[in-house]
Amino acid sequence: MMTFSLVARDPKTGMFGAITATAGPAVGALVIHGHSHTGAIATQAMTNPLYGIQGLALLKRGFNARQTLDKLLADDPERQRRQLIIVDKSGNTAHCNGIHCQEWVGSRIHDNLAVAGNFLGEPETLDSLIESFVLYQALPFPQRMLAAMQAGAKQGGDRRGLRSAALKVWNDRDYADIDVRVDWSERPLEALEEVLSEVQGASYADFFEQLPRTHSSVWRP
Repeated sequence: MMTFSLVARDPKTGMFGAITATAGPAVGALVIHGHSHTGAIATQAMTNPLYGIQGLALLKRGFNARQTLDKLLADDPERQRRQLIIVDKSGNTAHCNGIHCQEWVGSRIHDNLAVAGNFLGEPETLDSLIESFVLYQALPFPQRMLAAMQAGAKQGGDRRGLRSAALKVWNDRDYADIDVRVDWSERPLEALEEVLSEVQGASYADFFEQLPRTHSSVWRP
């Protein structure tokens, strides 16, 4: 999946977030993964969704981002077709780009932040992601990630154009606090911004606050 993504930890709140966009459909279904108090992962190029499942399990066991990445790659014979970024609960980051990923391909890391892309229009896309994420520190965490992705798209993005995007945030629940996606659109980042605004609106926010946060007991059929 030719994609560009960002995973981050907000040191002020402990939230984790991931955002991604691509020229293909339904990018949010397979690429971005995370859990509160644990970390966030994006798996792309020849996407391996098991990296999300297995990577989070390793992070929960106490492996840091680099150890988790090394373990995932060591167990995958197709690792040279993968692109992977991870941020862990301490804000440590790790990234890799398989030698068989489509050009232009690359990744960057910064404090509590990792970005990656393949099939990009130009390398500056990733620089713009980081620069914008740092610049927009005053924005709420989800809007900050979205602003960075919009800046990256303007700086080249996926050279085939964009048709789907997704954003997830994990804070203190056993499920994502924000999970929004646009599976097929001519302007997916703009549409994603509209969905995010609705999700954070007063009526839905009040409903969401009333939902259980964690399992209070083991469910049995």
